[in-house]
Amino acid sequence: MTTDRAKALAVEREMDLVEVAPQAQPPVARIMDYGKFKFESLKKEKDGRRKHNVIKVKEMKLRPKIGEHDFQTKFNAVKSFLSEGDKVKLTIMFRGREMVHQEIGKNLLDRMARELKGISTIERMPLLEGRNMIMILAPAATVPAPSAAPAPPLPPPAAQPPAQAQARKS
Repeated sequence: MTTDRAKALAVEREMDLVEVAPQAQPPVARIMDYGKFKFESLKKEKDGRRKHNVIKVKEMKLRPKIGEHDFQTKFNAVKSFLSEGDKVKLTIMFRGREMVHQEIGKNLLDRMARELKGISTIERMPLLEGRNMIMILAPAATVPAPSAAPAPPLPPPAAQPPAQAQARKS
């Protein structure tokens, strides 16, 4: 169809003549409502962004001389980050002479990974970068759900044989 005929047809239908593929031989054009087309394409793009799951990387900083209670507090925070689906970057910060005892920091990271083994996977093994030792944990593909079933009840105390019961009475 000629360009003039296509333009006349678009005006007749009260629509727009839009060139779809200008590089094609011959160039391809469509008769459409261009405003509606732009609106729908923006709407699709927005929906795509909304459904897109962004994985965040949370960071937890530790020191080699961390106390047990502080370690447990940080451990619980890391556990909650992983259960929310976020990656966790664990950083051990060394200062001064602590650099001599890097194995303490590695042991801390290994302990954290060992205790989180069921809900996480190690994405990056512990590695020293300057004065910081870094390890990255990612949430496991399937996080085991906490069991909702209550613990089985304890059996009732065993009844005493009658001979023992009478011996105690006397």
